Amino acid sequence: MPILVPPPLVEPVVRGLLGAIDVDDGPTDEQLVVLQAIVEHLWRRPDLDVRALGGADLAATIAAVDDEGARLRFYEILVALECCRHPLTEAQLVSVERAAAALGFDGPDLRLFRSMVDEGAERAKADFARFLRWSADARAEPSLVGTPIPQGEPDPALVARVEEACDNPPGTLGHAFRRFYERSGVPLPGVEFSPLNHFYVAHDMTHVIAGISTTAEAEVALSAFLMTMVDDEVNRSALLASMIVHEAGFGDAGKVKAEAGILARPGAADLLAAELARGARCTGDFSRVDHFAIASVPLAEIRAEYGVNAPADPDDGHHFW
Repeated sequence: MPILVPPPLVEPVVRGLLGAIDVDDGPTDEQLVVLQAIVEHLWRRPDLDVRALGGADLAATIAAVDDEGARLRFYEILVALECCRHPLTEAQLVSVERAAAALGFDGPDLRLFRSMVDEGAERAKADFARFLRWSADARAEPSLVGTPIPQGEPDPALVARVEEACDNPPGTLGHAFRRFYERSGVPLPGVEFSPLNHFYVAHDMTHVIAGISTTAEAEVALSAFLMTMVDDEVNRSALLASMIVHEAGFGDAGKVKAEAGILARPGAADLLAAELARGARCTGDFSRVDHFAIASVPLAEIRAEYGVNAPADPDDGHHFW
């Protein structure tokens, strides 16, 4: 389901977002850069200059945006912009909470960010760890669900399955999966212990099919791609988790340690918005299919089946295409 807004509603949504982040001393530079990138790449309105456009209050936004899908998109982008305020403030948190209440939305983001502001990073980190376990379980490789993970030691049975998939001929998904790991310089899932090994199989197969690399900017962009590919609770959780780890900076994800403000890096906001748009053009969700079952299928054929288009710049350092 594309994360699109009907053309007549784009400007009211953008004005509403500007109003919702106009707290404390006003929107931050990073929030404005991210919003401008989304406006240009996703909603295709380069004529709208968010630094010159006035904001609207919540009541005016709700009155102007009467489409339920557009309201959801408004809220989803607002949560992303909330992550881009450093440090997160009570005023920004309250603004998002008011929007959620008025629109009838509820979700883990409200509890996680409230915990962060009220009780500090350590409590928020613990809450995030519980959320991440649910999110990772929901996105684990389907044929591995229910299979025990050896605690504290390698998983030779998993390694054998992964190696079998990787032994497929050049051009197939399985062969590309091996090359992905060789480029990334990390061992295949199961070679080392991790409670997330079953998740890593599906997650990294998704990296391969989408053609997105493993830089911090690319990890956030992949999660954005997922959410627009099919906008459901599971894929929304992927973007929220990625934004917390790489942008809000109060949660770790396995071996990936928290960092803050990556969308302020040069080109990162444009990459995020471009992958939101590219994911929206897909015709289905390939992130939760049985990847072992299609490991022998040519990668080009899988991409064609799901409408995965090439990125605008495959050689930008954030893609493996």
